[in-house]
Amino acid sequence: MDAKTTVDLNNYELYINRELSQLEFNRRVLEQAKDNSNPLLERLKFLCIASSNLDEFFEIRVAGLNHQVVYRSETAGPDGMSPIEQLKQISQAAHELVSEQYRVLNEDLTPLLAKEDIHFLRRTEWNTKQSSWAKRFFNRELMPVLSPIGLDPSHPFPRILNKSLNFLVSLEGKDAFGRDSAIAIVQAPRALPRIINVPETYGNGPHEFVFLSSLIHAHVDDIFPGMQVTGCYQFRVTRDSDLFVDDEEVEDLLRALEGELHQRRFGDAVRLEIADDCPVEMISLLQHEFDLTDEAIYLCKGPVNLARLMAVPDMVARADLKFPVFTPARPRRLTMTPNMFDAIRRGDILLHHPFQSFLPVIEFLRQAASDPGVLVIKQTLYRTGPDSPVAKALIDAARSGKEVTVVVELQARFDERENIELAAKLQEAGAHVVYGVVGHKTHAKMILVVRREGRQLRRYIHLGTGNYHPSTARLYTDYGLFTCDKAFGADVQKIFHQITAPGRAGKLKKLLQSPFTLHKTMVDLVEREAAIARAGRPARIIAKMNSLTEVRVIQALYEASRAGVKIDLIVRGLCALRPGIEEVSENISVRSIVGRFLEHTRIFCFHNDGQQEVYLSSADWMDRNFFNRVETCFIVEEKRLRDRIIKQGLNNYLTDNMRAWQLRSDGTYIRTKPGSSRPRDAQQMLLEQLSD
Repeated sequence: MDAKTTVDLNNYELYINRELSQLEFNRRVLEQAKDNSNPLLERLKFLCIASSNLDEFFEIRVAGLNHQVVYRSETAGPDGMSPIEQLKQISQAAHELVSEQYRVLNEDLTPLLAKEDIHFLRRTEWNTKQSSWAKRFFNRELMPVLSPIGLDPSHPFPRILNKSLNFLVSLEGKDAFGRDSAIAIVQAPRALPRIINVPETYGNGPHEFVFLSSLIHAHVDDIFPGMQVTGCYQFRVTRDSDLFVDDEEVEDLLRALEGELHQRRFGDAVRLEIADDCPVEMISLLQHEFDLTDEAIYLCKGPVNLARLMAVPDMVARADLKFPVFTPARPRRLTMTPNMFDAIRRGDILLHHPFQSFLPVIEFLRQAASDPGVLVIKQTLYRTGPDSPVAKALIDAARSGKEVTVVVELQARFDERENIELAAKLQEAGAHVVYGVVGHKTHAKMILVVRREGRQLRRYIHLGTGNYHPSTARLYTDYGLFTCDKAFGADVQKIFHQITAPGRAGKLKKLLQSPFTLHKTMVDLVEREAAIARAGRPARIIAKMNSLTEVRVIQALYEASRAGVKIDLIVRGLCALRPGIEEVSENISVRSIVGRFLEHTRIFCFHNDGQQEVYLSSADWMDRNFFNRVETCFIVEEKRLRDRIIKQGLNNYLTDNMRAWQLRSDGTYIRTKPGSSRPRDAQQMLLEQLSD
């Protein structure tokens, strides 16, 4: 290749639209529901995850594009697509996804579940005993809490909560007051379960279920006595759920968010899901009420909220239809040396979740809370939950007289209310609680413990790629590092000071930090590999992350590819880079791993002329992570740990031929297959190697 060939790296054709890339990821998740190598109830879970992902996509991404259209923002991304163009293509792709979701449920999963004696009973299938039970259940549990509303001059259209289950009912006749209400709305309270297990005494087995919607449909006449019900159609509205806090005007972030959380339930409508048998005139009524275009209407051949089926696997005791249970392992040193401080002083400890246990992180906090030598505990919390063992350990530490400072990120999307509750509990216990930096979400994962040991104070730290959440630590792949390295400790302390107190950013020795040094350093490291390649020496980059969208980094990768650097990217979700373009990205491959666990590790490996450097980070290569968040990225210095990360966290995934999807230059993905090679499932291999 002629190195002097000029290429315009701002050309729109070199970038994939981020919204369409996100829908492609959801397509890969849905494929897991179709994959018969997954246990049947796990396939049902994947279907629910795909549905839930699509909900959030509409609540945040589509809502944001709608705002741009309303306010006539013509700002295009690197792909050059206008907001209107994006919405048009999103509608086409999303309608295809929704149609396929219901096909998978109705034609694939439901018949297979029935063969395993797991049944979703339609109301037309109920026998006499089941009908009798349903009638009693409706009268006892549902009728007292339902509030039907007829639409007439004194009863305007009710406010519909975001993603709530509702029924549009058509009626004939006059009521007791002589009113002739042709239309009524029935709202199902959120406290009611959306799927109910029929008692075994009334069914043909322990795993027969009815939907709440079926119970309401079957007894809708009882809700409107004396009237003739001519139709009943379930529907659900998805609303704009992004919280807006004016960073320049806000004086009290907590109070501002509390106000916004209430409004989230009634944001602008962005999508209407409705039963596919609903008459056109009824759909038009709702469409007009919610001010939606035709593209925002989605007809559903089943429950309007598939995510509610996530409750079913927990209600079915069939281990043979689920992933095998595993026990996360503990590093041998922690087994031999239960005292966390003694173990960390002997050398850095790397944890790879969920294959290795998250319990050492909790034990670290518990021991710090009870150790008389510990003076200070500082921690960042993005998602953890107010009742988690992490929160309890911090509360115990504060109550025992430790100096506890917790940075609670209130603007952790969809966890805001839980984080507000957590902050209140910590403050009641005596902990110092701060809410990060206005305008910059605190997304870094850090714990700092200062301990008096004889005549000196020693800092012990934990740095991670994932949240301090015990539940997600069993579902997400993440790394965590324990160390008492002096330079690391000093850097972490400086970052905490930056977050909690005014002052200029101090220079860090080993950690990279957003929004200050991380972006520039990543670009510099990519450019260093390019310079090595131009000098005729081997150059290689392997990077694993959740999303890759930041233009300057992508351009640096393109330039490195043009220089001859071999680049392997493992990007789970969004990827705006197009691989395999002649004279631009011929040396770049991009793969996505979608399996049992959500891939969440961020690993950046640079060959560096044979002196390999490996970094772990809380940040993806996205604009928001580089410029609008407080993030950390740390080099792994011990060779044994560095080699382990390269082997298990990178090379292992590059050879996966069971759960890997290869990105093509047109933005679509093709699933890899073993062919004549030995099947390799990266996550399964790590389970076998690392878990007990």
